[in-house]
Amino acid sequence: MAERWRPETHTFHLPEGEMTITLKDVAILTGMPISGDAVIGPQTKPEVGWGPLIRDRLGFDMPTTTPIQGRGHPPLNAGQVSVPWLVSHIQQEVVINDETPEEQVERYARIYLIGLVGGFLFPDKSNRWIQGIWLELLTGDWVAIGQKSWGSAVLAGVYRELCTCSKVGAKQAGAAMFILQLWVWEHLPMFAPLDPRPYRRNDDELNFVQNLPYGVK
Repeated sequence: MAERWRPETHTFHLPEGEMTITLKDVAILTGMPISGDAVIGPQTKPEVGWGPLIRDRLGFDMPTTTPIQGRGHPPLNAGQVSVPWLVSHIQQEVVINDETPEEQVERYARIYLIGLVGGFLFPDKSNRWIQGIWLELLTGDWVAIGQKSWGSAVLAGVYRELCTCSKVGAKQAGAAMFILQLWVWEHLPMFAPLDPRPYRRNDDELNFVQNLPYGVK
């Protein structure tokens, strides 16, 4: 599909004509909102620095000098957060029970949200680093976060990455390419699995998925 993408028109050139992923596709497949405030954020380092910002908003310190497993870059490096370190921190440190303070539960929810958005919806090509912009954008007001047009931003990221990876010599692609995969399965069924879930669904599972986005089904 990347080889058939034309950056000039943002469409796939196929023998039958041109096709492209639309906002409606994103809304139906993922359930993400496609209207609301634009997803924008600061492009510069915060005045207090990334370390104090993380400590204030998320409640823990990230190493800035100790390399990961003795090599490579530290978990907090040049405004980027290590995905493996964040996942490991959640698995080892996060424990929620009936006695957990509401403030702490909220912080854990923000950590998960940062990992989801920065590592799944807007991943880099290595899928190992989350851009610092999400730290500020996702640690603000909950209502404001929910009112943003996340579907539009994700689709823009997919378009941009397709324009990049369609060039000669490109070997990798970032962005939320799972949307492209779901879109291809839906609109070009010859590429889709015959039955993604061959086993029979029980009544409880059917009731659970009926209100979920189409892509889940």
